[in-house]
Amino acid sequence: MSYLFGDTAAALEPERGPLRESTWLERSGAASPNAGSAVRPGAAMPEPGQTVMVATSPTTHYAKSGDLHIAYQVVGDGPFDLVYAPGFISHVEMNWESPYWTKVLGRLSRFCRVIIFDKRGTGLSDRVGGWPTLEERMDDIRAVMDAAGSERAALYGISEGGPMCMVFAALYPERTAALVLHGTGPRLVAGPDWPWGLSAEVEQPMLDAAESAWGSGTALSYFIQGLADDLRVREATGRFERFAASPGAARQLLEMNFHVDIRSVLPAISAPTLVVHRTGDYIVPVECGRYSAERIRGAALVELPGDFHLSARLGTEDDAIDAIEQFLTGSRSQHDVDRVLTTVLFTDIVGSTERAALLGDHAWRELLDSHDQVVRREIDRFNGREIKTLGDGFLAAFDGPGRAVRCARAITEEARRIGVEVRSGLHCGECEVRGGDLAGIAVHIGARIGGLAQSGEVLVSTTVKDLVIGSGITFEDRGIHVLKGVPDAWQLYSATSA
Repeated sequence: MSYLFGDTAAALEPERGPLRESTWLERSGAASPNAGSAVRPGAAMPEPGQTVMVATSPTTHYAKSGDLHIAYQVVGDGPFDLVYAPGFISHVEMNWESPYWTKVLGRLSRFCRVIIFDKRGTGLSDRVGGWPTLEERMDDIRAVMDAAGSERAALYGISEGGPMCMVFAALYPERTAALVLHGTGPRLVAGPDWPWGLSAEVEQPMLDAAESAWGSGTALSYFIQGLADDLRVREATGRFERFAASPGAARQLLEMNFHVDIRSVLPAISAPTLVVHRTGDYIVPVECGRYSAERIRGAALVELPGDFHLSARLGTEDDAIDAIEQFLTGSRSQHDVDRVLTTVLFTDIVGSTERAALLGDHAWRELLDSHDQVVRREIDRFNGREIKTLGDGFLAAFDGPGRAVRCARAITEEARRIGVEVRSGLHCGECEVRGGDLAGIAVHIGARIGGLAQSGEVLVSTTVKDLVIGSGITFEDRGIHVLKGVPDAWQLYSATSA
């Protein structure tokens, strides 16, 4: 077992919000006769004299994220906030009927204020059509934090909750005090350049098996050891499955996870990070955790024994929570954020020199002013930020690649209405923040991609394409290109619809 802990306490001092709920009550075997009435069905029964955590379900609230309502709860009243991002399905109220979530959330609430939520499409949150994107899930975390009065929080991503926390930490470093990754990685499915994880041959059989078994109490037990150990717990788990998602939704969410690949995001994470992983994890191999720890600057890695992904059996997750508590309750000096993951958009008027010569100075200036108004209007509409003008083009920044692609498409269409042809290039990467400007290799890559775009084309890097999986945006392969002054060859794609 290897331990390397950073000091994180100083980084875990958020602006405190008004919302406080403390619902946990610790009782011993000598408690009052009716103490057991609060033990939820399906919870593990205590041994005589054993101290148990008795819970009543906290109040469920709703945060508005765009047009959707995201269900969340707050439990505990510790000195800092922690946002708990669960696996691929959840139910904030049914959590308290599960011995697994009851134990985990109970332990966490002893030393911090825990914010739990149901991701869109699961539990008590609004249902969605199609795959929810990582960009949309970033908005959901932000909306829940705002609603819970949390300006800054540690993020705890477990299993499928890990990628969304990693992307959030890279996009919003000013709101991320620390990052904990438990049994997770940047990619789930094995491939030519990723030898770990599920093979493509087992993908469909696994989806079929999960869908057919959903609601029986055995589907989740594949991911969490001990949920089918006896009839009572299995029945409670089946109820949880049915409340958390329908069979079709569960299949769709699992399938979405097979397409997630956020490896390019890892170097942009600057928050103090702890990676906790079981050496025998059969869902997400330990190599995935090692990969994340090696590529997130300063990340601490804790490898724990165990041939399971997660476990609901008594005491089996104590070592993981112990490591997390030690990491989060240390101390660390505050540091300024000077690098951030950003999607950069470069736009450029095609044939501007020839057009200016044809129209003359006055008419060209009027047309250029109309173009600038169009571009600024669309950047603002898609929540982007104008960085600077570049003669007859713009550099803009976005915190979500999907919005950036849609903005570029909208600029192309609106500019064409006033008689101007525009081309665009996009890349998502780590940028240096210098006052109101951006710098770094990611900016150079975006500029080079923009220079290769054809008239009316929105050309993007593989990173952008991979991060908008499930958004409905379609792409055409534009082949491999060498970008002047940039190492390696780059696969580029043209966004054909948004």
